[in-house]
Amino acid sequence: MSHAKLKSKVCVVCLRPFNWRKKWRKDWEQVKYCSKRCAGQKDRAINTEPDKERA
Repeated sequence: MSHAKLKSKVCVVCLRPFNWRKKWRKDWEQVKYCSKRCAGQKDRAINTEPDKERA
């Protein structure tokens, strides 16, 4: 698959785009972070889902 055809997402921590990787083929829908470093900084993630507590 060429690089132009790969699926991409935006990391919820650093807000940088990242492309599909073979190691994510089984759980691409659940991938949120571009790297282990960003996964370790979950508390810096931009809130993309509305809070259920705010009502």
